[in-house]
Amino acid sequence: MKDWRHHKIGLRIIMLFCLCTTSWLEAKVKLPVLIADGMVLQREQPVKVWGTADAGESIQIKFLKVPAQQGEKATLQPTIVKGGKLKAVYAVTADEDGKWSITLPPMQAGGPYLLQINEIELKDILVGDVWLCSGQSNMELPVRRVTDLFAKEIASYENKQIRHIIVPKEYNFHAPQKKLSPTHWKPLTQQNVMDFSALAYFFAKEMYEKTGVPVGLINSSWGGTPIEAWISEEGLKAFPQYINDKRLYEEDAYCTRIKEMEGENFQRWNAVLYRGDAGLHEPTPWYATNYDDSDWQKIDMFSQNWGNNGLNPIGGSHWLRKDVFIPATMAEKEATLRLGCIVDADSVYVNGVFIGTTGYQYPPRIYHIPAGVLKEGRNNVTVRMISNGGQPSFVPEKPYKIISQPQNGIEGEAISLEGTWKYRLGAPMPNAPSMMFFCYKPVCLYNAMIAPLQNYALRGVVWYQGESNVSRRNEYATLLTALIADWRKTFDNAMLPFYLVELADFLSTNDIGGRKAWSEMREEQAKAAQINTNTFLIRNSDLGEWNDIHPLDKKTLGKRIVDETIKGIKKYQ
Repeated sequence: MKDWRHHKIGLRIIMLFCLCTTSWLEAKVKLPVLIADGMVLQREQPVKVWGTADAGESIQIKFLKVPAQQGEKATLQPTIVKGGKLKAVYAVTADEDGKWSITLPPMQAGGPYLLQINEIELKDILVGDVWLCSGQSNMELPVRRVTDLFAKEIASYENKQIRHIIVPKEYNFHAPQKKLSPTHWKPLTQQNVMDFSALAYFFAKEMYEKTGVPVGLINSSWGGTPIEAWISEEGLKAFPQYINDKRLYEEDAYCTRIKEMEGENFQRWNAVLYRGDAGLHEPTPWYATNYDDSDWQKIDMFSQNWGNNGLNPIGGSHWLRKDVFIPATMAEKEATLRLGCIVDADSVYVNGVFIGTTGYQYPPRIYHIPAGVLKEGRNNVTVRMISNGGQPSFVPEKPYKIISQPQNGIEGEAISLEGTWKYRLGAPMPNAPSMMFFCYKPVCLYNAMIAPLQNYALRGVVWYQGESNVSRRNEYATLLTALIADWRKTFDNAMLPFYLVELADFLSTNDIGGRKAWSEMREEQAKAAQINTNTFLIRNSDLGEWNDIHPLDKKTLGKRIVDETIKGIKKYQ
């Protein structure tokens, strides 16, 4: 019995110790995602550092220069803007809600520095210019998508004075959020570069070359999203229709039911498509090298003479096969298959070997052919194309070829895939189920992807958006003006510079109505730049590609933004 009492006392001591340890762990300072290793802080502006802790906890902050040599004591840095003063230690106490913040004085560009916040030590901090890069897919478009034009330049450049952070794609219909999901600042290295926004990459590179100042890029963008998704509810008060649209989705359970039903609809559609596709189920599948396609229809790949019933397009699966002859110099070796862009999705086989798939129309099809797949002489390429209901097609004026690997800096041989293919309908289907993109709804991206950034000091905003608002272009100048005012209020900077990227030219010259709509949209963008102070329109229409809503030349565009930035600084300094 005595032993049991001693055992109970021991358990109580252990439990008390665990409670104390838990309390001590919970008392640690917690920082927002943006305040982290590798961050760039805005120069020549007051800089806010904030976070949470236990109520009443004391927080101390020190800003230190990285020791130049091992064993050298860290000293106070950075250099403060004239008239300012950097204290040796900043102290603050967390309020009753556990919140705390400290504002550091304006600092000159430089680094790297250490930022000590109680027991936390943040490393590799730079002070420079921080840019919020936002909008839809032409801002989101990563560097890997522009390598056709800039592969050598991208592969030869690194600069750790340029940092990039991607705001996680999230939406929220309830209220402006305080926190971001985990993400990280990353320097411009070969390991990280392919995930950088291509436009932000070229803009930052040019800006650094012109100024020598570190550049921080906050990439908060999402393809396909309309402008109203990026404006707060307060900012949209002149647009009650959009506010009511947002209110339809404020119940999480309702949104969950929509997605559950959508998932079931797609599962059923794809199951029927699979079961009904003879190309996958005949004894010899249609992608096999030895499949007899002699009775298939011969078509020009870019014509409209296939994939429809003579009047309306046919949804579902469409099969296309082409035989090509490979020389001995390419046989058995690795190669790259380029299939331009395809509407809508595809799975591709070479000599019966599956080599890649893409689920929607916009990405360029760049597939790796492993060594041993290509043979000398006749080879077969088969494409299983999926149409969601529109006209299936290969996008013209894109690369369609098999390319051998380059040798000693010399480009590889290329075998064209253009011209005649053989075609057969697989499984005709009704239109694919519609999808609900909650991220397209008003307010939700402001709440989740802009509001959490509000304490972070910025140099300016680069905004590339508008493609998704062309059909409602008559209201765009007013909406863009609302966004500018809304974000200036959010970031507490009435003169926050905005650089508005004009929509690039798009659509065939035969599409007179579509081209007129895009031209009128550019006029709306220009109007917004004219009626708002410290707001600049960046010319971009001449950099467009008629057959691609995502033009590749983000380098020229980046330089133009830098040129306008320098002009704007001189005008409003």
